[in-house]
Amino acid sequence: MLRKIRIILATLFFVGITALFLDFTGTLPAFLGWMAKVQFVPALLAVNVAVVVGLLLLTLLFGRLYCSVICPLGVMQDIVSWLAGRRMKRRFSYSKGYTVLRVIMLVLFAVALVVNVAWLAAFIEPYSAYGRIVNNLFAPIYLWGNNLLAYIAERADSYAFYSVDVWLKSGVTLAVAAVTFVVVVILAWRGGRTWCNSVCPVGTLLGAVSRFSLFKPVINLDKCNGCKLCSKNCKASCINAEEHKIDYSRCVVCMDCVDTCKRGAITYRYAGFSQKKNEVAATDNGRRQFIAAGAMVASGSLFAQANKKVDGGLAVIEDKKVPERATPIVPVGSKSLKNFTTHCTACQLCVSKCPNDVLRPSSSIDRLMQPEMSFERGFCRPACTACADVCPNGAIKPIQPEQKSSTKIGTAVWVADNCIANKDGVTCNNCERHCPNGAIKMIRKKDADNKAPRIPMIDVERCLGCGACEYVCPARPFSAIFVEGIEEHREI
Repeated sequence: MLRKIRIILATLFFVGITALFLDFTGTLPAFLGWMAKVQFVPALLAVNVAVVVGLLLLTLLFGRLYCSVICPLGVMQDIVSWLAGRRMKRRFSYSKGYTVLRVIMLVLFAVALVVNVAWLAAFIEPYSAYGRIVNNLFAPIYLWGNNLLAYIAERADSYAFYSVDVWLKSGVTLAVAAVTFVVVVILAWRGGRTWCNSVCPVGTLLGAVSRFSLFKPVINLDKCNGCKLCSKNCKASCINAEEHKIDYSRCVVCMDCVDTCKRGAITYRYAGFSQKKNEVAATDNGRRQFIAAGAMVASGSLFAQANKKVDGGLAVIEDKKVPERATPIVPVGSKSLKNFTTHCTACQLCVSKCPNDVLRPSSSIDRLMQPEMSFERGFCRPACTACADVCPNGAIKPIQPEQKSSTKIGTAVWVADNCIANKDGVTCNNCERHCPNGAIKMIRKKDADNKAPRIPMIDVERCLGCGACEYVCPARPFSAIFVEGIEEHREI
């Protein structure tokens, strides 16, 4: 029964978190977002004391339930291990833990966070690693499937589905996600929870706490006949059947051993703080149920934005290129570039939720995989708070639309050589017409010449840096007007 409860809860968390990354329509119920905010490292970076303390207490009471129920990367390993087990049953055996490696990975992870290099820690942070896998590997397949359904529905005169663009946001992030996926799958296929118990810093930290958990699997010497079924089915390879000992620092409380033992020699029970209680005489075998579930974050309302690729069906429009920005642009709610880079673990949830295709992972070495804003495919709409609604790390604080409409994140810069008023001698006016804040006014290129084309004049005090002007500018390959980021956001 305990194993079934654990599987049900793990399935709910895994499906819920995966759906958060895949949902591009905004139809998911708002409460599902809490599953991202109860992940350990995001809660730690967001200084969410209640969640961090709650997870530590959960581990101290019941063991590493976080790893087997709440962590999506842990559940993914269980799925891979289960698939491998269908081909070769009872394939595990006890092995000593990689203690030195675990400590080294935990120390490196902690140092990266302390010195404010969150992107470096993100490589092995389990939730963020899974987020990149979903956003870069699973999401394109999901969207292609949606587009196929849209194609079929359109020919049946139905608009139940609509087509969306599938494009490469970052080759570097895709490569990191692919390598992580392959490594995790190989390790899980061959050794079950090898990644969790040798690489993952969260697993190491919670493992140190779980050694003293009050409830844990306990071996009853009076009932054990030494068949080693528990050890052969332990995906964490932490049961030493010969010595009747369990390494609780690696045990993820999956309950497989409890379910496998034919004689009821292993029970999940109250054992106190002592680590010596994994060998006991026959005692009360009462089973205790546990619950590790809940609900939070709102997904922003999403809509698809198709890119027009031809001009009037005749001339092919050249794709825009990303301008070089001295300071990257980060979303409203980030407060500052430093706050964003310090807290962001590059989980890509905000990237997957952005309805305007404004956010994409950075390829810069000092912000690798962390999202930044660019406006080749859209602009940051004043009423949209999708990224702030879903960020679990505190990198983007929750904001209201009216607050966003008065926060400056960058300043528009005009490049005279790119403007068609100078190149072709005609007035465009696109930047002025589409500026939501009236920060751009068109003036005559030559005051005395009434026939001279108009060029934009930017009111830097009114400009918020939304990128509307950069997005609608017809100049190719570089816009004649682009947004330069600022280090500290401010209200105007």
